[in-house]
Amino acid sequence: MNRPASISTPVVSVIVPCYNEEQHIKAFLDSALAQEGLSGPVEVIVSDGMSTDATRQILRQIAEQDSRLVIVDNPQRTVSFGLNLALKLARGAVIARMDVHSEYAPDYLHECIAALERTGADNVGGPALTKSIDYWQRANATAYHSRFSVGGAKFHDPNYEGFVDTVTYGCWYKSRLFEIGMFDEALVRNQDDELNLRIVRQGGKIWQSPKIRSWYSPRASLVSLFRQYFQYGYWKVRVIQKHRAIASLRHVVPAGTLVFVLALSAVGIWWRPAWHVVAGGVVMYLGLSVIASVRAALRGGSWSVLPVLPLVFATYHLAYATGFLRGMVDGICGARPTASVTELSR
Repeated sequence: MNRPASISTPVVSVIVPCYNEEQHIKAFLDSALAQEGLSGPVEVIVSDGMSTDATRQILRQIAEQDSRLVIVDNPQRTVSFGLNLALKLARGAVIARMDVHSEYAPDYLHECIAALERTGADNVGGPALTKSIDYWQRANATAYHSRFSVGGAKFHDPNYEGFVDTVTYGCWYKSRLFEIGMFDEALVRNQDDELNLRIVRQGGKIWQSPKIRSWYSPRASLVSLFRQYFQYGYWKVRVIQKHRAIASLRHVVPAGTLVFVLALSAVGIWWRPAWHVVAGGVVMYLGLSVIASVRAALRGGSWSVLPVLPLVFATYHLAYATGFLRGMVDGICGARPTASVTELSR
């Protein structure tokens, strides 16, 4: 770990997990270290999972020139463990969680602190905005902003302001975050959602503001998108098992629908009309997918990706559903998570 001695006590500490991000780490740090409107300095603590590419070299070079950057080793290479390592080193009274694959408005941290002070919320954040470069990123992002892909969570509405059940990334007073219990290190994915669920179940409040702006880079292929949402589905089961409660029905609808279709298909072996019901359901799904695709393309102005949007929607739904079912089976059987759900999906 490097801990520069020259920086005065920061107003806010940014905590960031990182692994093999040589293509993105410099642009992220340029964005995170260029924050404006703060009453004092910011520190950025990068928890690196022992990167094997040029990430560590880039981090060291920047840290030598900018004492606001702190680097800590994360030998476990999991997001939750890395975030907690960084959190324990943080000196700011306010903690902001950031992601290397996002860029942040210059007033991002200023607006986070303003929202904390104005609303009295335990956690604040902004909507899930996206920034795409290539074709498949645009397609995945266009579908991502549709209610049809993710069930209408408020953080997909760029204009919504108010109390929500979860936000993108998050910003907290450090004292409150320690009271809540930090991030659950047993979770490879969904650690943010699980933390927010704890806040809500403890009677706390989460606030979303459209003034808190960041832009996320979506997955650049259907394969990586499938792996990402397979893992989200899998680890959502672990969150449900831990709390013995479902935070939202949207978390179980994909898997429930898939089980229903598979069960009806099996019944069709003995009772043929069941296959007609399945066929009707598939046709209905395809129709809804086409309608959602047109609406998403219209809203996003991305007509070039319209032909592949039904495939992208299917990837979101099937990946999450199969991951959720796999998580249920592993939970019932007591099986340990395999590499397919523990390794990073990019």
